[in-house]
Amino acid sequence: MSGSRAAIRYAKAVLEQAISVNSANDVFQDMQCVRDTINASTELEDVLNSPVINSEDKKQALLAIFVNQSGTTKSLIKILVDNKRANLLGNVSKIFIELYNESQGVKIAQVTTAVPLSNELEEKVLLKVKDLTGSSKVTIENIIDESIIGGFILRIGDLQYNASLSNRLVSIKKEFSKSI
Repeated sequence: MSGSRAAIRYAKAVLEQAISVNSANDVFQDMQCVRDTINASTELEDVLNSPVINSEDKKQALLAIFVNQSGTTKSLIKILVDNKRANLLGNVSKIFIELYNESQGVKIAQVTTAVPLSNELEEKVLLKVKDLTGSSKVTIENIIDESIIGGFILRIGDLQYNASLSNRLVSIKKEFSKSI
């Protein structure tokens, strides 16, 4: 789990709160929305990180953007802004999602490819990951990175399998350099 210690503490506290009021699934949906919204908007990220924009304006903007979220999520936003930690919102949402998935026994497989996975290929990868992990609760996150040229990189937790063309080219270059 990557993130600042403060973001981890906030995420754990929100998860505990959500579980205690039986709204963990709703807050999970909220956190996915928050993460996706912040990732999609550099302007919103700039607002969260800006020391020039006052706390009350940040709070009003965030509550207007996330008007349909649960009370727990709105409370998190208010607390982060009041504690001058609004810049942590994206990281808190990401860590919350990781913690929630972990608590539900869900395994996340990150598949990095040069082009988006087709539905057929995604199903094959999903079956293979289920077989590798022994878990029936698996989701795939497809990351597009054209620099790998072709092939894929599969990451499940701490395990990584690199079958990318760029990795193979680096290996060939090393072997060629050794033989000269």
